[in-house]
Amino acid sequence: MSAVPQSVWAMSADGLVTLLAGDGMAERLWRPGGGASWLDAVHPKDRGWFQRAWHRALRQRSPLDEIVRVRLAGDPVRFRHVKIIAAPVPDADGAVEWVGTASDAEEHWRTRVREKLLARMAAVPAAHDLSEAFLTTAAAVVPELADAVAIFRVRGGVEAGDWAWPSGAMATTASPERVGLAPGLPPLPPLEDDFLLGPVAQQAISSQQARLVVFPPEGPPSKGLSEASARWLRKARATGVALLPVVVDGRTVALAAVATCRGNPPPDEADLHLLRDVFQQMSGPLRRTMELQSIRDRALALQQSFLTPPQTLDGLTITALYHPADSAAEIGGDWYDAVRLSDDALALSIGDIAGHDLDAATAMGRVNSLLRGLAYDSGPTANPATTLSRLDRIVQALDGPSMITVIHALIRPQAPHIWRVTLSNAGHPPPLLIPHDAPPRYLHDLTAPDPPLCVTDTLTRTTFDAPLREGDTLVLYTDGLVETPDTDIGDDLRRLREHTHVLVGRGLPLATLIRGLLPSVQYRRDDIAVIALQAGRRPAEAR
Repeated sequence: MSAVPQSVWAMSADGLVTLLAGDGMAERLWRPGGGASWLDAVHPKDRGWFQRAWHRALRQRSPLDEIVRVRLAGDPVRFRHVKIIAAPVPDADGAVEWVGTASDAEEHWRTRVREKLLARMAAVPAAHDLSEAFLTTAAAVVPELADAVAIFRVRGGVEAGDWAWPSGAMATTASPERVGLAPGLPPLPPLEDDFLLGPVAQQAISSQQARLVVFPPEGPPSKGLSEASARWLRKARATGVALLPVVVDGRTVALAAVATCRGNPPPDEADLHLLRDVFQQMSGPLRRTMELQSIRDRALALQQSFLTPPQTLDGLTITALYHPADSAAEIGGDWYDAVRLSDDALALSIGDIAGHDLDAATAMGRVNSLLRGLAYDSGPTANPATTLSRLDRIVQALDGPSMITVIHALIRPQAPHIWRVTLSNAGHPPPLLIPHDAPPRYLHDLTAPDPPLCVTDTLTRTTFDAPLREGDTLVLYTDGLVETPDTDIGDDLRRLREHTHVLVGRGLPLATLIRGLLPSVQYRRDDIAVIALQAGRRPAEAR
């Protein structure tokens, strides 16, 4: 038996375990004494499932074949993965003796787990943003390798060796990102965006080297940790923390804090090596995610630069909002605009260019600027249909976007307490009119919209006139406000009208009313732009 590469043991029918050969392991396993059970040698995280597997084998008299963490001799917190194979051997009287082997499975287990974790990491390149990438990574290691993972994004990134004095300590700030927590752990406390990491974490960031911190039996010390981290770690009964910098192109862009809690044995050097492998796999996907995030941020800033506060006229109240999609497409071609053409004429427009990328945002800026210039050049008496036709010809001549929907309207006083709205609709969702004394309705109830721009160059566009009385509100919006996947647009428009009627009944201010029209976060699949105009009494009428 001493020649085989396993330890061999036997267990009698009354539960007495005898080690027949113990030289088959690279390191000596802990042996129970003083009434302790062999089950006490099993890692606390594995004890529950292994006990169930063992009792099932006993009950069914079936072989057992499992890999489990077993305590090593001489150190109560050091464990090694062991492959245990046991088979029942009945004697002539039917009593069952168990004969088993225990062989070292550390490298086999780590190879298998590494492959499994890296397979889970395959979802990182598809992440929509950095937070989702961090969450995917945290979920890959909890609870298999750790009880808690918190990932902090380092502001601006830190190159190896960067230090910020005074007092001999770095002043790196980090934004708390997504976390993974095993069931039963206390929630992490809220952290400010300028949260300052503790000295040990700061050193890991600067050196770009992983750090392993094992806590003494009395719990995490205050020295070396941020105050908020130390409080939570004590509450979670943490035994150790691995700090792993995430490095992209030579700069530390994030720090992962991986903790074992609730008295579980702390991570060891082998755990740290495996965790380092996992988080190192983030660098390539994270670089791509950061590049996409940078493109989105620039495009969103470009888009919002065109969405300036709308101009207005005395007697009119205007509010507008733009909300990017809460999905992968964070940018798009939605816009709104309001420009004063004279003391008593206002041009109002809203539009949507097909696409959700930097090209769409850039094209939106060009088209919006063209329409604003054409409206101002045409003057306060121009026909909106004529202005849209001119815009259509220019955009097509310049090889512009494939399709644009837009509403262009002129608002002018018509009579005491009445404004006149003249508009042309190029394939856009219908304006919503909210009379002060009647339920909301759509202006398309009387006329259908013309086709979008960039469809044909031989179309004669139409205009539509509607009165806007004192207290009435006109709402222009893009399709992200109403369209949801797999639903009929007619049903979506009906729901918007009914929801508006409910909000109007609450007597909300205009800005609050418009914000209340936004769909729930889980239903926001597209950008949303809204501009609303409420008619009031002109100063001359008030006098």
